[in-house]
Amino acid sequence: MPTPDLYVQDPGDPLWKVPAAGAARFSWDYDDGRDRLLALYQKGKDKQWDATLRIDWDQEVDPYDPLGTPDESMSLYGTKYWDKMNEKDRGELRRHYTSWQFSQFLHGEQGAMVCAARIVESVPDLDAKFYSATQTMDEARHAEIYSRFLREKIGMLYPINDNLQTLLGDTLKDSRWDMPYLGMQVLIEGLALAAFGMIRDTTTKPLPQQILAYVMQDEARHVAFGRMALRDYYKQLTDAELREREEFVIEGCYLMRDRLRGLEVLENFGIPTQEAAEFTERSEFLHLFRKLLFSRIVPCVKDIGLWGERLQRAYLDMGVFEMGDANLDLLMAQDEELAEKLDAERFAAEEQARTAEVAAAIAEGEAAG
Repeated sequence: MPTPDLYVQDPGDPLWKVPAAGAARFSWDYDDGRDRLLALYQKGKDKQWDATLRIDWDQEVDPYDPLGTPDESMSLYGTKYWDKMNEKDRGELRRHYTSWQFSQFLHGEQGAMVCAARIVESVPDLDAKFYSATQTMDEARHAEIYSRFLREKIGMLYPINDNLQTLLGDTLKDSRWDMPYLGMQVLIEGLALAAFGMIRDTTTKPLPQQILAYVMQDEARHVAFGRMALRDYYKQLTDAELREREEFVIEGCYLMRDRLRGLEVLENFGIPTQEAAEFTERSEFLHLFRKLLFSRIVPCVKDIGLWGERLQRAYLDMGVFEMGDANLDLLMAQDEELAEKLDAERFAAEEQARTAEVAAAIAEGEAAG
C-alpha cells in the first residue's frame, strides 16, 4: 500500500520545503585534524551496518499490542473513555499510540539526515565534515528502519507533530553553522535517545527491542559528536552569543516537552482537545516519561557550556535541573554495550539452534542407516 494511504490524518503537502540559509564552506586544510573527532569518524566507519541483515524482520508483531507495555502507559487509562472500551478498542488504541510514537521517530530521523547533510555542507572543519558524512548514512538507515516497521508491522502512520516540525524548521532556517548541531545533535537526538531507551527497556517484544537497541548504538556516537564540536566552539563565543543559543535551547526544550503528549491520538478517537490535554497532564506515567526524556539533554547542554541563569531557571521550571549532574558518558557507554550484548545473545541462540538442527539430522541419518 502506498505510504500516503497509511496516514490516519492528512499530512498535507507531500513535500515540506524549508528555505535554506547560510553558506556552504569548503576547507583546503587536509591535515589530520582533531584526534578525538577522527577517532569518532573511524568508529563511525567501523560500526556501519545493514538493517536488512542485522535485524530479524521475520519476527511477528501483533499490531494491536506491538510493544507489550502496560496499559498505564496510555494517558486514557483510568478515564471514563477507557472504561467504555472493549479489548478490541483498547488494542486499536495501542496500535495508534505505537504508530504515533514511531512516526515521530521516523520524521525526526529524516530531519536528522537533512541536518547531518547540512553540517557536512556548512561546518568549517574537515574532520567534522568527515564524521557528519557517516552520520548522514546512519540517519538514512534509521529512517529506513522506522519506515519499514510502521509500514510492514503496524500498517499505519501519523503526520509529523507540529512542535517537532517547528523545531526542525527553526534549526534548518538558521544561517549559523552550529545551529544544526545544537537543534539536532543536542536537543532532538538527545530527546530521541531517552525516548528510545525507555521503550527499549520496557518493551517485551523482540523486534522493537532490536530496532531501538541498534539505533541507539548509532545515536550515542552522534550526541558525542555534537558535544565535541560545540564544546570547542562555544569556548570562543561572547556572553551575548552564548545567551542567544541558550534562548534557542529554552524554546526548543519547551517545544519538545509539549510534543510528547500524543493529543493527536486521542483526538483521532473523538475525544475533545481540552479533555485530551487534561488527561495527558494527569497521567503519572507521562510525567515520569517526560522527565526522563531530558536525561540526555540537560547534562549535554551543561557540558557544552550553555548554563546561564535563565536556562537554569527554565530547567527548574521543567523539574529537570538536577539532571545536569548525570554521567552522560556512562549513559552512552551503556547504550553501546546493550546493543553488543543483544547481538551476542541472538547469535549464540542461533548457533545453538543450528547445532541442534545438525545433530538432529545426523541422528536421523544414523537411524535410517
